[in-house]
Amino acid sequence: MSGEIHALLDRLIAETRARHPTRPALIGVGGAQGSGKSYQCRAYAAAHAGVAHFSLDDVYLTRTEREALARELHPLFITRGPPGAHDLDLADKTIAALDAASPGGLTLFPRFDKARDDRAPEADWPRFAGRCNAILVDGWCFGAAAVQTSPPLNVLEANEDADGQWRALINVALNGDYADFFAAFDSIIYLQAPSWEIVRVWRGQQEEETLGRPLTTTEHAALDRFVMHYERMTRAMLAGHHCARWIVHLDAARNVTRIEER
Repeated sequence: MSGEIHALLDRLIAETRARHPTRPALIGVGGAQGSGKSYQCRAYAAAHAGVAHFSLDDVYLTRTEREALARELHPLFITRGPPGAHDLDLADKTIAALDAASPGGLTLFPRFDKARDDRAPEADWPRFAGRCNAILVDGWCFGAAAVQTSPPLNVLEANEDADGQWRALINVALNGDYADFFAAFDSIIYLQAPSWEIVRVWRGQQEEETLGRPLTTTEHAALDRFVMHYERMTRAMLAGHHCARWIVHLDAARNVTRIEER
């Protein structure tokens, strides 16, 4: 899998640098949970000096900020992940800092502690040394377009967002700040899973790898509820509702089957 994706990154970075030699190439990588987007970006950055990488997961709003959104807008905003739960200003500031870095400078990268469900203390944030020639940013919803309104898709939406208010607010975010954020990128790649059902399998595998054991029945139930927050948008993105120009089609084993330009 890595070879084809890394070759595509090589090409896109080189093309952007040829057009804009004085600034880093800015590349976004989207893909459903478990598709390997963060893994691929980390591996590429580790293998290429001058490539910086962070994830939209790293700029989730703090627990306190999400609690405020849950009180003021909708209770489902307590859960990290969907659009509206990210600090895009922090992402923009990180990109700007990398762009302006001096050869001997250090740039802080934000980090989110998923075990605590809160942003990590700044003292624990990693640092990028010097200037970079490319910045990779990944996220499960990277490049997402607003999703057409429809009746509830799953039990979560039916029981906790029956009137569609939460879904409508997500669309407001996607049509506003998120669209502006995505538009600033030179290229966006989308790692295309074969189906929503395999996404749930991949997400379970991630949890088991993290825990080092199989999930219990209770943990499976909790994960089923968690992924319902992502289901509507993930299904829409799998159907092409995103702004990525490059689509990397994957099979169930995450092997690249073809790369499509649209």
